[in-house]
Amino acid sequence: MQKIMIIEDDVAIRDELALILENEGYEAVSVTDFADVTGQVIRNAPALVLLDLGLPGRDGMVLCADIRKRTGTPVIVVTSRDSAVDELKALSLGGDDYITKPYNVPVLLARVRTVLRRCGGAREADILEAKGLTLHLTKGTASKDGRQTELTRNELKILARLMSDEGEIVSRADLLETLWDNQIYIDDNTLSVNITRLRAKLEELGLPDYIKTRRGMGYQI
Repeated sequence: MQKIMIIEDDVAIRDELALILENEGYEAVSVTDFADVTGQVIRNAPALVLLDLGLPGRDGMVLCADIRKRTGTPVIVVTSRDSAVDELKALSLGGDDYITKPYNVPVLLARVRTVLRRCGGAREADILEAKGLTLHLTKGTASKDGRQTELTRNELKILARLMSDEGEIVSRADLLETLWDNQIYIDDNTLSVNITRLRAKLEELGLPDYIKTRRGMGYQI
């Protein structure tokens, strides 16, 4: 079942889109907190995003560009803005399609199927960027200002989780879950070792205080 994320602040339209998608066999995930939308896209890894442009707190055009830059997830803009200028801008910022409201449901679903087919379903984030650091997931490297370091599998997963939740505190328990995917036995000391090695590599890149310890709570970048 392919997951589609709905980024729409109008509750009625959001619920309608979710129902339409679920009736077609998709898994619909709706954003209700607009404080860190890109972070939610990264964590949910949807196959497709349906994005409204008139969102609270952040312009949808900027968000479209940010989602494509940090995740590569295909985006269909669904908006009441019907000018050719807005459509051209959205597509130039990385949007894969542009649909105006009120939309025709069969046409909307046909556009969804077309984008999913063209993009091969979900396109997971390959590059993450946060506070001057670039993380290449498929290459397993972190880089800054032309300098690069190779990461182990665990170091990569830890850093990807922290960068995806930039500015938020991630507990040790959450990091352990990220590393071992809920296996029964977890060696807490291994996490400490990986954090220490990761910090040393980041220091070599000129980022000695990139991962901060929040005593009693976890880690934060």
